[in-house]
Amino acid sequence: MNDVTLYIIAAGLIAGSAEILGGAFVAWKHDLSKRIQENLIALGAGFMLALVMIDLLPESIENIGESAPVWMLIGFSVIHFVEHTVVKHLHFGEETHSHVMVSKVASYSAFWGLFIHAFFDGLAISAGMYYDLPLGILIFIAILLHKFPEGLTIASIMLASQQSRQTALKAAAGIAAGTMIGIFMIFFLQNVDPKITGYAFAFSAGAALYVSASDLIPEINRSDNRILSLVVFVGMMLYYVSGELLKAFVGH
Repeated sequence: MNDVTLYIIAAGLIAGSAEILGGAFVAWKHDLSKRIQENLIALGAGFMLALVMIDLLPESIENIGESAPVWMLIGFSVIHFVEHTVVKHLHFGEETHSHVMVSKVASYSAFWGLFIHAFFDGLAISAGMYYDLPLGILIFIAILLHKFPEGLTIASIMLASQQSRQTALKAAAGIAAGTMIGIFMIFFLQNVDPKITGYAFAFSAGAALYVSASDLIPEINRSDNRILSLVVFVGMMLYYVSGELLKAFVGH
């Protein structure tokens, strides 16, 4: 195993650990009041909206062209159908309880959307370091900036859907696993078909947009805490800053 391989694996472990740490920060806090939950949900909503608008949708359009919005609409519609038709018809326990801030379907949708994004984060880190180590290190630093809030986001959404703290932590660990899978894929694939990436990003964009705009934002709007709108903006800026640094490093 050469030095570059060790650097790539170490970078993946650090990035994944940051995601788990973000999840643990939420999951291990024993007295998580509704007000704190609302702030975490607002932060997550802004983070996910920025992810969709800044990265997922533009990347999918670049890779699959005019069909990207169609696949985004499909992703949005599938989550809407499952959450408001299938789940309501089957009456899955807590889904019908008024105290649940976010549905379980929304939490699972958020998980898979962030998992796919984390996978490509890992792939970007490993590809960058594999072909140009100094550039790869810069890419790693930029991506690392949003790993903690990514773990915090998924754990917060899980808790808001009345999942257990253990499940919230497992979800953050699952996102970290997505990053590590992306890290290791560079050793098996010479390249990834841009169309596959485009379809995955477009569908994920639709799913993430539904969760953030249809599930999280309405919950925020029902609150009497006027600060939450600013917290949404902070979540957007967390993602925007790391994205801009990444663009500066890779030159586009």
